[in-house]
Amino acid sequence: MAQWIHMYQMLQCLPDDTVNSLYPPATFPIEVRHYGADWIESQRWEDFSMEKMEQESKAQTLLEQTVSMLQTIAQQKTDVVERMKLMQISRNMAMFQPQPLQFVVMVRDILRKERVLISANNAPQYQMYPSRDNMQDVEHLGAKVVEVQNIRKKMHQLQEELNWERQNFESLQGPFQQNGLDSARAEIQKLQNHIQQLEFNVNTMATKRFQLLKDCVDCLDLCQSRLITRLKDWRWEQHKAAIGHPFDDNLIPLQNWCEQLLGMNGNLRQELMLIGERISDLQERLGQLLQVLIQSSLVVDKQPPQVIKTQSKFSTTVRYLLGEKVAPGKPVVLKAQIINELQARNLGGVPGDNVGELINNSAILEHNTASKSTCATFRNMSIKKIKRADRKGSESVTEEKFALLFSTEITITGCDTPYRIQMISQPVVVIVHGSQDNNAVATIIWDCAFSERDRVPFVVPERVPWRMMCSTLNCKFTSEVQTQHNLDHYNQHFLAQKIFDKPDFAEDFSNMMVSWAQFNKEVLPGRPFTFWQWFEGVMELTKKHLKTYWSEGLIFGFIGKQHLHLILKDRPNGTFLLRFSDSEIGGITIAYVSATENGGQKIQNIQPFTKRDLEIRSLGDRIRDINHITYLYPEFPKHEVFKKFYTEPQVQSCTTGYIPVSLHTKVGTDATPMGPHMAPLAENAHFSVDASALGPSLAPLNENHPSAFLG
Repeated sequence: MAQWIHMYQMLQCLPDDTVNSLYPPATFPIEVRHYGADWIESQRWEDFSMEKMEQESKAQTLLEQTVSMLQTIAQQKTDVVERMKLMQISRNMAMFQPQPLQFVVMVRDILRKERVLISANNAPQYQMYPSRDNMQDVEHLGAKVVEVQNIRKKMHQLQEELNWERQNFESLQGPFQQNGLDSARAEIQKLQNHIQQLEFNVNTMATKRFQLLKDCVDCLDLCQSRLITRLKDWRWEQHKAAIGHPFDDNLIPLQNWCEQLLGMNGNLRQELMLIGERISDLQERLGQLLQVLIQSSLVVDKQPPQVIKTQSKFSTTVRYLLGEKVAPGKPVVLKAQIINELQARNLGGVPGDNVGELINNSAILEHNTASKSTCATFRNMSIKKIKRADRKGSESVTEEKFALLFSTEITITGCDTPYRIQMISQPVVVIVHGSQDNNAVATIIWDCAFSERDRVPFVVPERVPWRMMCSTLNCKFTSEVQTQHNLDHYNQHFLAQKIFDKPDFAEDFSNMMVSWAQFNKEVLPGRPFTFWQWFEGVMELTKKHLKTYWSEGLIFGFIGKQHLHLILKDRPNGTFLLRFSDSEIGGITIAYVSATENGGQKIQNIQPFTKRDLEIRSLGDRIRDINHITYLYPEFPKHEVFKKFYTEPQVQSCTTGYIPVSLHTKVGTDATPMGPHMAPLAENAHFSVDASALGPSLAPLNENHPSAFLG
């Protein structure tokens, strides 16, 4: 519920429109988020995506649980209004029954947006939405354009009046020459003065209009430059999202901004045409601004996977922010092609060789009236084959980066000529086997974390300061595990000792430079794996089996054995802590204080539990099983801390004809000796069968009988 507590405090400061946008009243009202906060935040929404159709049954279960949760809460409400409101909301959710994936992805996105808002509130970052200053600039530009239009209309009226008075003047010239009366002379003089005044007014307004037009073009240039910067910011944050940075993918504000500037550009071009004389410098500037705006409005809304396996399907969505302004008639077809790093650096040049073959690489740009978006969705794209570049030195295939290039020709309403537009995706790594996935992800992590804005594709530094690496690891870990519990100072220091191979170094690592080779090319000393492979294994284990333990601070995590001995040496026997194994990929071990034979103390480390072990028996149940450990460091009774993780023993019926068994964890000498023909179990931890569940007519097996144990 921690996330909702932060969010609830922020709601007081948010505009109503923002709140309604975040919690749509028709599909996910704010009442659902409020009353179901605890339950909602305990579910694994991040596991779902629209592309994973195999998850539909799980999504259906989550939807049904949500409805049930709301109905339960409604029944508990004494206020009839609240009760009826919640019951109505639960009935409305039936609309998602045909598409449960749509529901879970919607909740996932809402929680993501909450985290973005919370992060923005806690730590200042660039403003995704157009700032008030920028909006004032756009409004100011709009007012200037309206002023130009009003001057033009006023000039038109004056010009008509001037033309009429000139005609009157010419018609009076003949009679005046015939009679020469003073009264006629005075009338003609008066008319002549009026004509001169009208001419002066027209010329003055023409000068003002020209200056206003120039000011408008300058202002449009400024507003558009800021828009382009915001679009680059959006793409940059989308790039950073791969390592867990918060990212708001809402493009509606930027789309509105694009459409406003396009409309003003069209109005100004129209005003220049109505002047009647060519003002080439302003017309050229407006033409250039129009071209840049049209070409910059293509964005990759949903990026392709950044690690793509050949012969496998993937999807991506490209969005055009000026979609409502596309000229009707001819459909706009986007084409995708795969390009290498060299081609990405030379997009404006002559196309190079084809480096890969894509299947299903075309899609039509279609407008969705409900969402006001115009998108081309490539649903079943696949890389059939890929052509590798010549590798340098020890460079592996998982270090080579490609990208998808999307391009089309588009015509905008009000523009005579079509425009060629294109956009590249974020860098991707192409693999041919699942065993390459881990190393490919490392390449993407390094690229997303340490690349610079506006870089030459896809250049990254070879070395970075540890403080940057440390921040990246923490961000990736908390994002992947979906937790608010960060890596603490001790965790970070041990990780630095690990990657630099300096177990005795107690100083600050912040400014030491860590290389790509140390991250994921060179194996750790005495180990068959790299730093990233080890860290990713811990992250995956925590995500799937230890999320709640970690989030509640029950796992100490990354700690070296020297530091471990330092903090446990004066603790009573039975004190233990949970630490990630540094000798195995994806293992968690229990370190505890035990007595020696001579009455002293020693620190013992139980053989690490891996993903497979925890699938058989949970960590909480294993902790309950081990009698040697009694207090979680520093001094929390284990049964108080871990009780909620214990699995209640199930009463098993013997009517099936089978003898029921149960699994228990035994440590070291507590494990019952094995028969001579049994294969050895784990080095320090064992499972034994609980014979107490046997029926009274059956004598328990001899403890040395090999059938009495399960490994």
